[in-house]
Amino acid sequence: MGSSHTVAVFGAYGHTGRFVVAELLDRGFVPILTGRDADKLRALAASTPGPDVDVRPAAVDDPAALDRALAGAAAVINCAGPFATTAAPLIEAALRAGIPYVDVAAEIEANLDTFAHFADRATAAGIAVVPAMAFFGGLGDLLVTAAMGDWATADEAHVAYGLSGWHPTAGTRTAGTVSRERRDGRRVVFGNGRLEYRDDTAPSLEWAFPEPMGVRPVIGEFTMADVVTVPSHLAIPEVRTYMTVEAARDLAAPGTPAPAAVDAHGRSAQTFLVDAVVRSGGEERRAVATGRDIYAVSAPLAVEALHRVLTGRTRTVGVASAGAIFDAPAFLRALAPHITFELLGDERAVAHEPR
Repeated sequence: MGSSHTVAVFGAYGHTGRFVVAELLDRGFVPILTGRDADKLRALAASTPGPDVDVRPAAVDDPAALDRALAGAAAVINCAGPFATTAAPLIEAALRAGIPYVDVAAEIEANLDTFAHFADRATAAGIAVVPAMAFFGGLGDLLVTAAMGDWATADEAHVAYGLSGWHPTAGTRTAGTVSRERRDGRRVVFGNGRLEYRDDTAPSLEWAFPEPMGVRPVIGEFTMADVVTVPSHLAIPEVRTYMTVEAARDLAAPGTPAPAAVDAHGRSAQTFLVDAVVRSGGEERRAVATGRDIYAVSAPLAVEALHRVLTGRTRTVGVASAGAIFDAPAFLRALAPHITFELLGDERAVAHEPR
């Protein structure tokens, strides 16, 4: 197989990285396994089916090693958090190599940095840089974009996450700590067309999810990377995200274990329903995605993005969110059977105070 099918995966031995490597292999790509820990890379290579895969250890503070890791690759997928540390060096290396970059960052601040620091350079180089191409950030952006349809603007967008539970990985916990430190413990919301930092407590609300989930208690303004990706290309001054209470409690509890595999693909038993609602005037539009395991599903999201970039099915170059660079409905439909996607009518989903 030619170099056009060779993809470097940084952080390949991590929880999400392993799913990405497996997805690449399933789709006929040849992964290059790279990251900081040489022993973990070799162990992963030994357990990877098929022909021998290339192992190229590299640390983000070693530009020469990163250059060697990306040599001959058609693209790079960054799966190693915290992305506040890894994204910039990997994007720099991708720009030097002249190849596209995709990451699975859910960190709000890291994604902001990518847009702020690399937009001009990536555009000038004609290279696609797609941050947050994962469950948080990418999927919500695609759903909001699909729901918008032919609207040029909307008054508000809401993304409600109906997770059956959330067993976070060690990487998720570390990234959350880094983000909290960067915002001095404050929470962040997107309102009035900008990010706002607050010291108050997020509201407790109820969200009317589509059946069969129905009305569930949620944490309002449980802000995820959608507040970066959606406003990066859509004229929507209010973007709010919500999380089911059960999942938020799991994430907050220090004793919640990491996800456990329950099938041959390594997926956990966790299920999700993501409900995206956009409103303009008195009209409402809605897009919904359902599936299983938020970490596992990030792999087809990232690999589908990479495949579309490499095959020229994009709308722009430079730093761009999923909804800006791809045809959102077509992309979401292409994710079957990993995700079930629906565009719904005016359902009047409302977040309100609990009764």
